[in-house]
Amino acid sequence: MQHFALIGSGFMGNVHAASLARHPSVSFDLVADIDEERAGATADKYGARAISVDSVFESDVDAVLIASSTDTHADLMERAADAGKAIYCEKPIDLDLERAKRACHAVERAGVAFMIGFNRRFDRSHAGVKEAIDAGEIGRIEIVQLTSRGPTPPPISYVKVSGGQMRDQTIHFFDLARWLTSDEPVEIFAMGGALIDPAVGEAGDVDTSLGVMRMASGALCQIDCSRRTAYGYDERLEVFGSLGMAESRRQRVSDVSLYKGRYVVEAGMHPDWFDRVEETYYAALDAFVRVLEGENLALPSLVDGLAAQTIADAATRSLQSGTPVRLDS
Repeated sequence: MQHFALIGSGFMGNVHAASLARHPSVSFDLVADIDEERAGATADKYGARAISVDSVFESDVDAVLIASSTDTHADLMERAADAGKAIYCEKPIDLDLERAKRACHAVERAGVAFMIGFNRRFDRSHAGVKEAIDAGEIGRIEIVQLTSRGPTPPPISYVKVSGGQMRDQTIHFFDLARWLTSDEPVEIFAMGGALIDPAVGEAGDVDTSLGVMRMASGALCQIDCSRRTAYGYDERLEVFGSLGMAESRRQRVSDVSLYKGRYVVEAGMHPDWFDRVEETYYAALDAFVRVLEGENLALPSLVDGLAAQTIADAATRSLQSGTPVRLDS
């Protein structure tokens, strides 16, 4: 059994708590949060014990899952590394890239197992596209198209501390682009606007955006993101190559179609993003646990976390300046 402590018991913390409690090879021992009452509620729900954050690093757990607020990630990573604990950290590492780099160096020096929470890699359909690409089924990659839309904007209070759409939402798709293509972007141009809620613009962010990247191979990648749809959560990807195309399509809540006269009635989209991707969180944890048990699996790494954040920072600069930004200089 791998003994885990969870730091952070807000929404994401409870998502991970459910996975920790469910996993047959995990002993979910401890929950810590600056809000002691909230930590206690999560601990009681899943049969763990609530303790202080400081006490986590003095405990005998094997691993720490960091799901606290973004501004605490880097510090907690360093403390976990110093304590010799394996680390699973939600993205991003920090909103400041230099601070994120220092945290990553601390983890590298400690030599502990690490995984960044890019859960979209563990979506079965997305992974199927990756397998087809790696098997050479579509040939040389020429165009990548990624979509993340809706369904409802987050509260303005969250927007103000999120780091912006590029660092909060689109960062998952910057990671997917690198992962799918096994390539690095050399240039990015992003444009966007507050088309849904003017308050987002007043907070210095956008709620609707397009990003175009040129990869080192010459392949072109386009990512479109929206904070709202009128039809549910819409996530999909398409990779077009010299021999064919691989696609992870929109996912509906049901595959049943009803044929009535001249019409076909089909199920709609998942009502929210979490309903669509919930199982990827468990799949990501399972991969991390299997690595802790000795399996040789490729996990989203420190390098991946920094790379996606570097792209997100460049995209944010492009968004603000209205000009392309080079990433290979």
